[in-house]
Order: sequence, then structure tokens, then C-alpha cells
Amino acid sequence: MSAVEDKLAKLGITLPEPGPVGGNYVPYRIDGSTLYMAGQGPRHPDGRMETGKVGQDVTTEEAYEHAKLTGLNLLAQAKAAVGDLDRLSAVKLLGMVNAVPDFKQQPQVINGCSDLFVEVMGEKGQHARSAVGMGSLP
Repeated sequence: MSAVEDKLAKLGITLPEPGPVGGNYVPYRIDGSTLYMAGQGPRHPDGRMETGKVGQDVTTEEAYEHAKLTGLNLLAQAKAAVGDLDRLSAVKLLGMVNAVPDFKQQPQVINGCSDLFVEVMGEKGQHARSAVGMGSLP
């Protein structure tokens, strides 16, 4: 078991199975030593997706948990791609938040994913990041 998976186990977290792709694309691509992954969302292991608009249907705190769930799905996809999560270092995270037009706490929401990465990967989980608001997401 890798150190990352050991940390997940100590936290009582089990990685979900990677979800199905939703279109004409691949879930990841490796180019040299770089892993590129397709977008993920807050999908539960049973396939149910968290939905709603932050600032209307969803609180910032709930959205933080949704971002954490999305981070687990990213880790699951990364494990499917490379096998051993200890081989990875996070480089860049793009977080998109479905929110009402005047919502301005996108960084606090995406911290759910960022905090998870650092908690389970340590320094290798630190990354550059963009946290942006969207008017609509699937």
C-alpha cells in the first residue's frame, strides 16, 4: 500500500471506483512524466451526483465538501492511470464552482479539494490553482 493510500486508510477514506466518461474523450492522458486528467465532479460511489448552485441551493460549507468529494474522484482516476499515488505530485488544479452571479467565495469552496490533496499527499499535494465561478455546470 502506498503512503498516500495508507494516509487515506488512516482517515477512514476509501477511494471510489473511477466514474464513466460522459462523452468522446479519455479520462486521462500521460505525456512523458505528466498526467493530464479530464474533469471530475462530486460523484458519490453509488453514482449519485451532488448538484445545485452555490449561494442558492448549496452553502459554501456544503460546496467545500463537494469539492473534497471531487478531489477523491480525481485521486481515484489518478490511481487508475498510474497505479501508485506516491509517484504523483500535484501541479495545477482548476476548480469550477457552479454559483450565483454575485458569489465570490470560489477559493473557499475549492479549498475542499486542495485541503484533501495536502492532507493525504503532504508537500506533494501542494499545487498552483485557479478557482472560478461558472453560471452552469453539468
